Amino acid sequence: MVDTMALLHAFTRTSRARGRRTGPPPPPAQAALPADDEVLLDVPDDALGRALVGAAAGDHAPAAELLLATRRRSAWEHRDRYVRRLAAFSRSRPEWLDAWRTRAPRDPDALLLDAQRAVDRVWDSPARAELLREVSPLITAAARADHRDPVPWRLALDHARGARAGHTYFEELWEAAVRRAPHHQGCHVAALGYLASSWHGSHRECFDFAETAAQDAPEGSLTQALPLRAAFGYLTDGCGPPVERARLDAAADRAAALSARLPSAQPWPAELRNLLAHVLVRLGRRRDALEQFRLTGPYATSFPWDRDADDPLGHFLEVRQEVHRTVASGAGTTATDASGARFRRPGSERRGRPEPRDH
Repeated sequence: MVDTMALLHAFTRTSRARGRRTGPPPPPAQAALPADDEVLLDVPDDALGRALVGAAAGDHAPAAELLLATRRRSAWEHRDRYVRRLAAFSRSRPEWLDAWRTRAPRDPDALLLDAQRAVDRVWDSPARAELLREVSPLITAAARADHRDPVPWRLALDHARGARAGHTYFEELWEAAVRRAPHHQGCHVAALGYLASSWHGSHRECFDFAETAAQDAPEGSLTQALPLRAAFGYLTDGCGPPVERARLDAAADRAAALSARLPSAQPWPAELRNLLAHVLVRLGRRRDALEQFRLTGPYATSFPWDRDADDPLGHFLEVRQEVHRTVASGAGTTATDASGARFRRPGSERRGRPEPRDH
């Protein structure tokens, strides 16, 4: 396990400077938010929307054009997100992807979608580890189809975690992934998930990896928000030794600085802002959470709200309403996480340590 972390760190700079980044000033209590009936769940952007409409009609051409464009532009973050959404759609409407695979059996984009779909199909099975080994050839074929593409390697990293692969094999996958895209968020999130599952409760080691990767990433990279993922894992895990409150706040601050640089009220940054709002609420920083609800506009995402409720949209709206009401009332000396635990924050919203419980 120590060897795995050492290798992961070898592909990120070892600088440990942790300058606090501050986001925009807190919003006014009357910050305008879309009405509840205007908020939509998991809305695709326009390009993905056209591909999904085509797929629903049995036409794979729009999806093929979209994914080909992401490869040509090396738009790996968008490609990763589109692959996940299109593969999820193909599980209930498979005809268009099956026809595409038949017509173009070596197409890199169709191969990648097929591999993602195969992994998704068996992920929740009690026999997941065994079933995942059977789909390995699909991932290998997708990786070989375009040697520049890091997304098949993100899928391979997810596959390794689900199949309970050993550390040596995982390290080989990680090396191949970062060689193609050193700062690809999807690969880093997959690696963080592997570390978390391998070292259950060792959240400080996960923070070490996430913080180093974020420090090395360019200013606008989504990998800047990797420590936020580590904070979410800690706050929802409920095990392991305490993580310093300052470390949790630094993760949220870094993600807030990234959120401030992204366009507001757009679908594609919505997952970052939904996750950030969720973490800020758990940390008792409701004024900061309200700013993220304002920036995300009418775009709710299933993750992370589906971790706490069967109705993620309803849960999003409930938490958003509570945050807005609390900020409007001027409350701010005592924070209450959604599980009901209280902690005092005299003079600051950033003191005390919330309990790592579910909402």
